[in-house]
Amino acid sequence: MSATTLPALIQRFFIDRLCVQMEASRHTVAGYRDTFRLLLRYASARHGKPPVKLTIEDIDADLVADFLVHTETARGNSARSRNIRLAAIRSFFRYVAMADPTWMLHCQRILAMPNKRYVKRAVTFLDGDEIAALLAAPDRSAWAGRRDHALLLLAVQTGLRASELVGLKCCDVVLGNGAHIRCMGKGRKERATPLRRETARLLAAWIGNDKDGNSPLFPSIRGERLSRDALEHLVRKHCLTAARACPSIGAKRVTPHTLRHSTAMDLLHHGVDPAVIALWLGHENVETTQIYIHADMRMKERALARVAAAPTPSGRFRPDDQLLAFLEGL
Repeated sequence: MSATTLPALIQRFFIDRLCVQMEASRHTVAGYRDTFRLLLRYASARHGKPPVKLTIEDIDADLVADFLVHTETARGNSARSRNIRLAAIRSFFRYVAMADPTWMLHCQRILAMPNKRYVKRAVTFLDGDEIAALLAAPDRSAWAGRRDHALLLLAVQTGLRASELVGLKCCDVVLGNGAHIRCMGKGRKERATPLRRETARLLAAWIGNDKDGNSPLFPSIRGERLSRDALEHLVRKHCLTAARACPSIGAKRVTPHTLRHSTAMDLLHHGVDPAVIALWLGHENVETTQIYIHADMRMKERALARVAAAPTPSGRFRPDDQLLAFLEGL
């Protein structure tokens, strides 16, 4: 296989570039892998030849543009997911341009493709009553219910990402004075998050004395680490139960990331500085935390209360011209 064929370049990109040089996380590698599986299948169907026979020339800017449209229309991906796919493709063609400069112009056309703009909606979060109903939902008389209750309590107190929650091991929980939990976040950045006393007590009881320190903190029934799909399923399941006691939670689309948003909003409502919230959540940039300020109606209402209303005369507008009166009456 030639070193500059498309299959060879893709293999070198994943092994040398992503895994060795960049030391990308397994989540990043999995995301890139899924993008290229979809892209190669699409290109294979377009050109009528198997993926191993495709060439760099086959994957041009026009095909990439059509593929991105396909992900939105045929697969129902959002504009944000479409942009993530494009970022993976761009990363590969930057590598191709470096590895074989003869393809520079070909790569530049793909690298020049813009991201698609999309509506950035306000974040969804749970209030205090909804969180209480969710935490009360698991049946703590059963092993799975005790696990789910401990997981949900830890999620709403720490704001850990879904990947961070399912990746926790028993040894990541530090109890005693200064109880905290360690996790490896995005970009391989390790951080420690303090635990409230009740959370620390619950985790101590959950771990007990029998568990191996390297075993998953929240295992499946088979003793393996929970998958992200399993985590999303248990959150949905307990939200349905919680909706019986708190109907408002049933009107929201609650995911594990919603619990992370709820943590941030709770910290913000208690007056915690956004820079501290960014450190708490593991945000690389404080600007990422601004989305919670935009969603905080309490802060906006307090600001509105400080502003005196401008004196305005009451009454309905009445035009002083016959033509304007005619138009007003239409």
